[in-house]
Amino acid sequence: MRLVRWTPDDLVRRLDDVVAVYGEAMNYRTDLLQARRGYIATHVRRPGFRAVASLTTEGHLAGFGYGYRGEAGQWWHDQVHRALDPPAQRRWLTDCFEVVELHVRPPAQGHGLGSRQLTALLTLAEGATTLLSTPEADERTSRAWRLYRRFGFVDVLRHFHFPGDERPFGVLGRDLPLVNPDTAAPDPTAP
Repeated sequence: MRLVRWTPDDLVRRLDDVVAVYGEAMNYRTDLLQARRGYIATHVRRPGFRAVASLTTEGHLAGFGYGYRGEAGQWWHDQVHRALDPPAQRRWLTDCFEVVELHVRPPAQGHGLGSRQLTALLTLAEGATTLLSTPEADERTSRAWRLYRRFGFVDVLRHFHFPGDERPFGVLGRDLPLVNPDTAAPDPTAP
């Protein structure tokens, strides 16, 4: 398995694979994936876009992650901004890198790929803080939640509902830069 940095063109070239991994990891229906495909394709043009991918020795996509600088006028940014009070808005959203997607195919989970992808992505990130959202889950059993906690992510919003999704989400944040990536050692049970 090798971890590579992706350019916007790299991600767009592998968009079918990206959408497939996303669908498997999130267990989304095919019709939802087609809409997501369009969003992902436009995200590569956002300021500060950074992406990484985990590729098998045969070149198959096992996982990926990407993000960009959050700005007013972006849907996710605006939803979170409205939910926070002014001090939290200034703290978290003034100079923020948003981790938009971080996924590993279910058969490849549990081997530290998610940890390596997140380390690489946060090392490339520009900004004073980073935010992400993830479906609410039992933090003791959820690989994603354990991964984010190991990386020092703290609660910014809990049980938050984004329009169009009935599931509650946690919005988590941490300061940047990732000072010592080695302190976020891979957990053998992490995605």
